[in-house]
Amino acid sequence: MRNILLPSLAVALTLSGCGIYSKYEAKDEVPDGLFGQVDSLQSQQGGDLASLPWREVFTDPQLQNLISQVLENNIDLQVAQLNIEKAQASFKASKLAFAPSLAFTPNGALSKYDVDGAEVSKTYSIPVALQWQIDAFGGLRNSKRASQASLHAAEDALQATQTALVANTASLYYTLVMLDRQLEIADSTAGAWGETVETMKAMMDAGMANQASVSQMQGTYYAILAQVEDIKDNINQVQNALSLLMAKPQQNIARGRLEDQHIDFDVNAGLPLDIIANRPDVRAQERNLEVAFYSANGSRSAYFPSITLSGQAGWTNLVGAAVMNPGKFFWQAAASLVQPIFQNGQIRARVKIAEAQQKQAELNWTKAVISAGNEVNEALVACQSARVKKELYENQVEALSKAYEATELMMSHGSTTYLEVLTAKQSLLSAQLSQAANVYSELAALIDLYQAVGGGVN
Repeated sequence: MRNILLPSLAVALTLSGCGIYSKYEAKDEVPDGLFGQVDSLQSQQGGDLASLPWREVFTDPQLQNLISQVLENNIDLQVAQLNIEKAQASFKASKLAFAPSLAFTPNGALSKYDVDGAEVSKTYSIPVALQWQIDAFGGLRNSKRASQASLHAAEDALQATQTALVANTASLYYTLVMLDRQLEIADSTAGAWGETVETMKAMMDAGMANQASVSQMQGTYYAILAQVEDIKDNINQVQNALSLLMAKPQQNIARGRLEDQHIDFDVNAGLPLDIIANRPDVRAQERNLEVAFYSANGSRSAYFPSITLSGQAGWTNLVGAAVMNPGKFFWQAAASLVQPIFQNGQIRARVKIAEAQQKQAELNWTKAVISAGNEVNEALVACQSARVKKELYENQVEALSKAYEATELMMSHGSTTYLEVLTAKQSLLSAQLSQAANVYSELAALIDLYQAVGGGVN
C-alpha cells in the first residue's frame, strides 16, 4: 500500500507545483501615485461618477435623445455585441467538452464472390459510438476558464465601446453648441467691423483718414467673414460626425444653447485607486491576462497523459467472418492513455510561448492602468483650470461690457468718436469668444473625466 501511495503523492505534488490546476488571482492593486498631483484630494464623489448612469450625467434632453439613438444604431456597438455572441458560443463549447461525445454511425455493405451459386452477402452494423476524454490533468478545465475569461473580456469591451460612444456623442454635441455660440459672436463681430469700414470711408471722404487705414479695416472685415464661413463648415462637419455615430445619413441636429449646458458633479474628487481597475477597458486587459494565464496552464498539461474512454453498442449481423440474420446486439468498451515522450521540443516551445504571452498580457495591463491614471489626472487638472479661468473670463467680459457702455455714453456727449466705440465693442466680442471656448473646454474636460473613470452606461 505504501508503495502505491508514495508515487501518487509525488505525482500530486508535481502537478500542483507546475500550476496546471491553479486559479487566476485578480489584480487588486495599482501603482502608487497613480493620479499624480490630485491623489491627495479626499472627496469620494469621483468614485460615484464611475457608476452614475449617463442620463444622470448628461441631462440635456436633446443630447439624451442623440445618445439613445447612437447606442441603438451604432455599427461599432453592433460589432462588439457580435463578438460577445461568438465568445458565448466558444464558452458553451468548452463546457460541453467535459461531456461524452455520442455518434450514430450506421454502415452496410454488399459483397459477392465470383463463385458459382454464390449469393450476394448483405452485412450491416448500427452502432452508437461514445468517446469521453477524462480531464485528469486540467487541459479541458483550463480551456474552459480561458473561454470564460474571453467572454468577460468581450463584455468589458462592449461596455468600453458604449462608454466611449456616450462620451464622443456628448463631446460632439457640446462642440456643436459651442460653434453655434461662436457663429453668433462672429456674425456680431462682422456686423461691427462692417460698420467700422463704413465709418472709415466716411472719415476718409472728410479728410480725417487715409486709404491705407480704410484698406486695413477692409482686410480685417473680410477675414472675419471668412471666419464665419469656416465656423459654418465646422458645424456641418460635426453634424456629419454625429449622424455617422447614429448610422444615419447627414441631418440637422436639434440642440440647445451653450449657456444652458452644464454637467453637475464635483470634479474636486480624490478617486479611490481601485476605480481605475474597474474601467471596462482596463478590465478587458485583465481578462486578456487571465486568458493568457489559463493558456499557459493548458500548455503545461500537454506534458501529462491524455486518457480517453470509448465504446460502442448496437446491432450487427456481421460476427467475425460469419453473417447472421437477424442481427444481434453487441457492445464493446476500451480505454486508452497517451503519454508524450519525445516530440522534438514542441511541447516545451509551446509552454515558453504561452508564458511569454502571459508576461506580455501583464505588461499590457500595467500600461493600461498607468494610461488610465494619466487620463484621470489630465481631465481633473484641465477641468480645474477651466473653472479657474471661467471666473477670470466672467470678470473680463464684465469689465469690457462696462467699458463699451462708458464709451457709448462718452460718444453721446461728444467726448469720443464712433471708432472708439467700435473698438470697445470688438474687444468685448473677442472676450466673449474666449469665454465661450473656455465653457466648452470645461465641458470637454468633464466628459474626459467621465470616460476616464469608466462612466456608467445604463
